[in-house]
Amino acid sequence: MNLIIIFITFLLMECATWLIHKYIMHGFLWTLHRDHHDHSTDGAFEKNDYFFAIFALPAIALMYFGSLSHFNYLFYIGVGITLYGMTYFFVHDIFIHQRIDFLKNTENPYLLAIRRAHKQHHKHIGKGEGECFGFLWVPIKYFKMYFNKTK
Repeated sequence: MNLIIIFITFLLMECATWLIHKYIMHGFLWTLHRDHHDHSTDGAFEKNDYFFAIFALPAIALMYFGSLSHFNYLFYIGVGITLYGMTYFFVHDIFIHQRIDFLKNTENPYLLAIRRAHKQHHKHIGKGEGECFGFLWVPIKYFKMYFNKTK
């Protein structure tokens, strides 16, 4: 049952990510997210990186309070959120934005579709503009671009 809770939480985080990205990060917290779009930061870190801590706090709280009750469902929801956060970091920061040179020349159609959809998201530098707010699930047209290639 605990693995099911983790898995469902992980899946629901994709929906939450879309909503948070579109309405919060491109909404009232645009001041933290803007430098991720306009690249106005010179250093290795952006204001956008504060979202790591903002999103980690609920997961930490859930795991803490869930562990006090002999590792109840709250703990496993926190684990699901944490696993999604780790996936987000590796795919978004390392793979897509190449903060570490990794999988730069991949030919994997799924990874290329994710990278392309994210590139489409970043072509808009304004707060109110945008598309592709999701992360692991992107519009089908991007998958078709890479899965329908003939070699």
